[in-house]
Amino acid sequence: MSSLVTYKITGSVAVLSVENPPVNALSPGVPEGISAHLRTAAADPSVKAIVLIGGGRTFIAGADIREFEKIHAGETGSLGAILTAIHDLENCPKPVIAAIHGTAFGGGLETAMACHYRVAVAGASVGQPEVKLGIIPGGEGTQRLPRLAGIAKALEMCAFGDPVLVSDALGAGIVDEIVEGDLLTGAIAFAQRVAATPPPRTSERNEKLGDAAGNAGAITAAHDAANKRLRGQAAPHAAIEAIEAATRLPFAEGCKKEAEIFAACLSNDQSKALIHAFFGERTVAKIPGIGRDVPIIPIQRAAIIGAGTMGGGIAMNYANAGIPVLLKETTQEALDRGMATITKNYMNSVKRGRFSEAYARGRIALIHPQITWDGFDQVDIIVEAVFENMALKKEIFAEIDRVAKPGCILASNTSTLNIDAIASATKRPEWVIGHHFFSPANVMRLLEIVRGMATSNTVIATSMDLARKLRKVGVLVGNCRGFVGNRMFAPYCRESIFLVEEGCTPEQVDGALYRWGMAMGPLAVQDLAGLDVGWRIRKEYKQLEKPGVRYAELDSMLCEQGHYGQKTGKGFFVYDENRRASPNSDVVAMARDYAAQAGIAQRTASPDEIVERCVYALVNEGARLLEEGFALRAVDIDVVYLNGYGFPAWRGGPMKYADLVGLPKVFARIREFEKQFGHSWKPAPLLARLAMQGSSFSAYDRSKG
Repeated sequence: MSSLVTYKITGSVAVLSVENPPVNALSPGVPEGISAHLRTAAADPSVKAIVLIGGGRTFIAGADIREFEKIHAGETGSLGAILTAIHDLENCPKPVIAAIHGTAFGGGLETAMACHYRVAVAGASVGQPEVKLGIIPGGEGTQRLPRLAGIAKALEMCAFGDPVLVSDALGAGIVDEIVEGDLLTGAIAFAQRVAATPPPRTSERNEKLGDAAGNAGAITAAHDAANKRLRGQAAPHAAIEAIEAATRLPFAEGCKKEAEIFAACLSNDQSKALIHAFFGERTVAKIPGIGRDVPIIPIQRAAIIGAGTMGGGIAMNYANAGIPVLLKETTQEALDRGMATITKNYMNSVKRGRFSEAYARGRIALIHPQITWDGFDQVDIIVEAVFENMALKKEIFAEIDRVAKPGCILASNTSTLNIDAIASATKRPEWVIGHHFFSPANVMRLLEIVRGMATSNTVIATSMDLARKLRKVGVLVGNCRGFVGNRMFAPYCRESIFLVEEGCTPEQVDGALYRWGMAMGPLAVQDLAGLDVGWRIRKEYKQLEKPGVRYAELDSMLCEQGHYGQKTGKGFFVYDENRRASPNSDVVAMARDYAAQAGIAQRTASPDEIVERCVYALVNEGARLLEEGFALRAVDIDVVYLNGYGFPAWRGGPMKYADLVGLPKVFARIREFEKQFGHSWKPAPLLARLAMQGSSFSAYDRSKG
């Protein structure tokens, strides 16, 4: 009998405890153990009721997601055993009480709903988050949940996947009682009270299902909300369809319909992409050659140089993590302006209900503005966040090398510049590293951690640990121009501007990529970041441009006219006082005139071509980064783009998307672009090799261990 589920008897109550740390997933052995112990309890005349509880920190957090990966790979998963356990729970002749603490998510909630009663401690939460993996509840959750909570609540939980606190679950009818004090003691007491009552089966409850006419409005509203909130995703609509089936079909037929929809979702590319993204965030935390034996420096105090948009946002990250931070500027005026922006950001969060005012004031109090170097000799990390200029950064690093204590990490927020060149201004290059935050730094989840040639393993390990404490996704990358994210972003932007120079409007380019799933079109992103940022970087590297190679010029032409994007009210688009975009007719005329001078033929590309040129430019450059070793794995590239560039998670990231399309097909299209547009489309050698082998970037990751 499975050791993952223990069995003991307390009085007349059998207690089944799931012991599968850390989250008691329904891995192979767990559902089988539940079923086996249920049979034992049912056959024991001394047992009058049964409690199912989770050992450790939680009830059952859900199915083991690795089982879905096995099915994607063509292997046999263990989902059938979970359904068997669910049926065994509901059909048990003795009352079964689910005792919930921590979380009951996905298969965990489905298991609990198959029990005859549910009790929970305050602070627990329940949910059906399967849509976040591109699937729907597959353990009859779409059929039981509306019977317990009603159609509206079931639609909300299954179509959007957000967790529900136990107080809300009690009001909805999902939970029968909130236990005060010890959960097991309370659950046993509850079991003893209901032991003599015939067990109620959720599958037989129909009083909350309503009728077709009454449910139509809620179902339509759910579809509309899914189109807005989860644009392009299929699983939310599939979940709504399954819940609608619960209102129209008998339970057994509804379960059959759910199974059909679940299987279709699990086999589609969106599920493969989202599950890839789920595991990707865990994979990037593992750095080859840096084990748990590498010491991590406790970061108890920090300092930031620069109180502009990036510096202020970075300071907020540290404050939100409870780390006191010194915030330095060169003038009192700049410092006051930076603190005013920080305060405004916190107060806006208070207005939106994200923070209490007391919390916000407490975070602000952790930020100490100053124009001197006082206290910099006491901090554990110094983060430079000034303009993207090598001479300026070297000057600052020479100064912080002088004032910082031994063992202090010296980090640059540079987005493109050479970390080794910056480190050369110090006498301690092993303590220098890149911490590339993304704007707005207090919101965006990505932190590119850039290792230099001399950066020590301790500094890298501490940076990865710090990213987690700052609630960021840290991805270690190599030191090249633009690192991973911006090096790939350059050809992506290049193609978007080329398309406008060739005759597309900015609305056509951005519209095609937005409809494809990007959070924003590439031209709008450049306007948001500031066209002058890229212009300044391009001038920094002007000497590296090759004669005879076509470069995008339209963005530089806009900058020369003082049009930097949102900050000036005009860029590729025109912006009103609320930063709402409208077409900029000047751009079309400017592009047409430039094309005539440069001999660029005019035409309008199809939406498919727009997407392929921009996205395949990402893929091709990503393959170069991977082969050159600046990205550890293809999945690291995907995580960068999912968390820093608005790439749709349901497409998996650029490299996973290429795998799903098929590398031979992607390679063939890139070769067509090379013939049509020239040298900038030369296929990356790794892409060519994998395509010719019929392989994938995921297989390349696995081959590297």
